[in-house]
Amino acid sequence: MKRLLKYFTYGLLVMFILAGCAKQPTEDINAAQKAVEDLKAAGGEKYIPEDTKKVDDNLSAALNEIKAQDSKFALSKNYDKAKQMLAQVKADAEKVKTDVPSKKEEAKKNALAGQEEARASIKEAKALLSKAPIGKGARADIEALKGDIKGLEDSVPELQQLIEKEDYVVATDKAKAIKEKADGVSNQIKEAMQKVKGKEGGKK
Repeated sequence: MKRLLKYFTYGLLVMFILAGCAKQPTEDINAAQKAVEDLKAAGGEKYIPEDTKKVDDNLSAALNEIKAQDSKFALSKNYDKAKQMLAQVKADAEKVKTDVPSKKEEAKKNALAGQEEARASIKEAKALLSKAPIGKGARADIEALKGDIKGLEDSVPELQQLIEKEDYVVATDKAKAIKEKADGVSNQIKEAMQKVKGKEGGKK
């Protein structure tokens, strides 16, 4: 009986030891979370959105694995997989973070190039408009196009403000939109000029 009680006591002791070993990997969680937060703070979501989202999703998956282990009976808990997942998240977040500066510089170059292209397109539209024929019934159209160009010119300073705030992605998209509108105005003017030439040719 004493021997049985002795084994039972040893068994309980082993159970408590094992249960104590299967604790949440708090340090691993904190390290992985900090790495992801640092990546986002560096501009990961803005300049490398896909890779940053993947790292963030993997962190969520690791935390879900921990929750799954938390719900198990003490002796069944095993956080080894979660620890591996968290370690990978930390490593990936740190790797992606090192790529942010180069991606940011690339985004800046794209924004500046887009700004110049937008300005060039506006300049071309203005030059064409100055040559546009003001025939019968065309004055209202010319005035409307002048208004369009003025609106585009007024939106250019906002591009510079976005670039100064290092909001390069938004600046690039806005520059592209301005260029497309300016090109559209130029095309309208060219079409009008072609129609006038066609009419003049017909009179001859």
